[in-house]
Amino acid sequence: MQKSITKLHALELSHLKQRYPNVPEHCIAVTKWSDKTANELEKAIVRFLELSGHQAERIKNMGRFLDNTKIVRDVMGINRSIGSKQYIPGTGKNGTADISATIKGRSVKIEVKIGKDKQSAVQVQYQQEIEFAGGQYWIATDFDSFYFHYSAFLDYLAL
Repeated sequence: MQKSITKLHALELSHLKQRYPNVPEHCIAVTKWSDKTANELEKAIVRFLELSGHQAERIKNMGRFLDNTKIVRDVMGINRSIGSKQYIPGTGKNGTADISATIKGRSVKIEVKIGKDKQSAVQVQYQQEIEFAGGQYWIATDFDSFYFHYSAFLDYLAL
């Protein structure tokens, strides 16, 4: 197990011990955190930030699929599908990061990229906009890379 993800386990255990003081430590169920998939890594990062006293949320900019079809029976007794199906684009900004957080009053956007996944041109443009506005934009390929950025940012704020 990675050194930094064990910090998440310890942080969660500490939180649960405070929340349930009458439960023996060996009976407390701690989540088995992983960073093998983008979904697991996003969950782990958000939980770590929340347990550390920061605000964090996962952002998904996807539209909706509307199915306006109806099944009707024609005069021959055959069921037919009438109507249309359409996709409505999302209202969020294209290229938005996977996680939006506020750490010590500062805006931090975190993009999760696992394996061969790379930033798109729209995501690079979004990163430039965030950094130009004075925000932080991190790319996390695993929990260790996230924790490196997080630690460096806290050290920077402490100066």
